[in-house]
Amino acid sequence: MENSYEPRDNSLNFWKNSVLVIVFFAIAPVALAASLFSLISISKPKANTNAVYADSRHSIPSGIKVFASLPVMYPSVSQEIVAADARVEMVRQYLSLNNSPLTPYADLIILNADKYGVDYRLIAAIAQKESGLCRVIPPESYNCWGWGIHSKGTLGFSSFEEGIETVTKGISEEYIAKGFTTLEEIMSKYTPLSNGSWASDVSRYMSEME
Repeated sequence: MENSYEPRDNSLNFWKNSVLVIVFFAIAPVALAASLFSLISISKPKANTNAVYADSRHSIPSGIKVFASLPVMYPSVSQEIVAADARVEMVRQYLSLNNSPLTPYADLIILNADKYGVDYRLIAAIAQKESGLCRVIPPESYNCWGWGIHSKGTLGFSSFEEGIETVTKGISEEYIAKGFTTLEEIMSKYTPLSNGSWASDVSRYMSEME
């Protein structure tokens, strides 16, 4: 009885195997084609308009977005060092060492020297030569420079500020601008009776402020 079923079982297995083979060969090409298409799609470069590249000279792998970050701002303390004009301090020290009433006006001497284009040391040096830096002057004249000497006396100023500016401007306009540029030339007009000591002394006083 068992042998009567064998042909039927073999026939059934044959058809099952045949169907599987047919299905395999039908599906395999489709699956292979789908796989190849996927691989091609993945490997193909894609333009990415949202990417911002830090350096266009270097290539960026496809599919990777590289965003340029804003510069990192670190807290910092900006220190502006404003150095005092060294000339002011040199003149101030010179005036102070000589106990001059002009000591508080050192910055004004430099200011006027720059304003009128005069050597910053000259006004103090002339004051040293003419009055010992204002220690010996006509009372309340504020004239430390022997400026405006005439037969009736010496010109007076209302303050040291006025005297500094008047003399500095006068040296600039009445001497330097008219060609009296050296100490000897200034001396020939400023104190024509000098034997040369005026220019020599003023030069020495100027060198003490360097």
